[in-house]
Amino acid sequence: MKTIKYLALLLITVISFNACESDDSITYIAQPTGDLTFTNAFLEEYILIPSISSNIGERFTWSDADFDIETNINYELQKSITGDFTDTEVIGTTGDNSYAVTIGDLLGYAEEAGLDSDDATEMPDTGNVYFRVRAILGTDAALEIISETQTLNLKLINGGETVEETFKNLFFVGDATAAGWNENNNNPALIRHADNENLFSYKGYFVNGDEGFKLLEQLGQWQPQWGAGVGDDEAAFNDGSGEDPSPFTIDADGYYEFTINTEDMTYTLVDYDASAATTYTTIGILGDATAGGWDADTDMTQSTFDSHIWNINGVELADGELKFRANDTWDVSWGSANALSGFAVDGANIPVTAGTYNIWFNDLDSGYILISVE
Repeated sequence: MKTIKYLALLLITVISFNACESDDSITYIAQPTGDLTFTNAFLEEYILIPSISSNIGERFTWSDADFDIETNINYELQKSITGDFTDTEVIGTTGDNSYAVTIGDLLGYAEEAGLDSDDATEMPDTGNVYFRVRAILGTDAALEIISETQTLNLKLINGGETVEETFKNLFFVGDATAAGWNENNNNPALIRHADNENLFSYKGYFVNGDEGFKLLEQLGQWQPQWGAGVGDDEAAFNDGSGEDPSPFTIDADGYYEFTINTEDMTYTLVDYDASAATTYTTIGILGDATAGGWDADTDMTQSTFDSHIWNINGVELADGELKFRANDTWDVSWGSANALSGFAVDGANIPVTAGTYNIWFNDLDSGYILISVE
């Protein structure tokens, strides 16, 4: 009888041991879930100018890959000339959700695609190059998610063509500003100096928020992004391939003068006395470039955050000239010989090329900027 009990106990122990051993061997297998998609806005055509080959041509951004498990995810940005990715080339790897390519990179891809800007040859000057992003779980290449293909239409410029020069624009974002931490909230624009396209300035009201403010180059996109560097008066920059900089900070509510040089990577932020500044009832644009000609103002919108800041969005202008003026009379008006941006005085008319623009005007320093939206 005792022998039977011992055998039964031994059998239970063996079964329990095997059960525990089986439980310990259970592993969780990660599975790709959901789609991987590009999140940046693409242009209908990428005009490639060799003289600005160091500029960013496109910054690819994408959604998070989901493998239903918390772990490191690596991303590859892939290129194909054929479009079917039998010729796949990995042009960049990153642990982030973005990767930037320069105009020079795109020129190289255009050459691979057989494009040529020389009218004397039979090779086309326009063609497509194809991109996709691949997400890999850790180092396990067997677990992957691949995005849909994105086509970039590239165009080379021949010697007989002219291209309108493009300029960088900078916009405020942050809890010290009217836009708050919203990257597409009619964010006020800084004024680009006409004699130095790398120098921007702004006189205006800021509040002492929890963080401060930064600068964006494209509304609706968090990079390229400008902020404060490590040293005093040192600016920092993230083109989308690195870490975002720290914000510029505001110590107390009030008016300040802010300048930044995007070439020297320096900035200044000092108090500004606006106590004697005139507060206008209306400011508008007029001239033969505007719908009302020289007879009727097209009124701008006065900021509720700072009464000295005015803007108008999506205004269609013709080839011609315009001025800013206050209170619908010629008692106070501002003009300039510089197109697109600068600091106006009472005198010259601002030259305009036909197009649709967002316009900002600052009556503290008569700074203005016309930003093309087409």
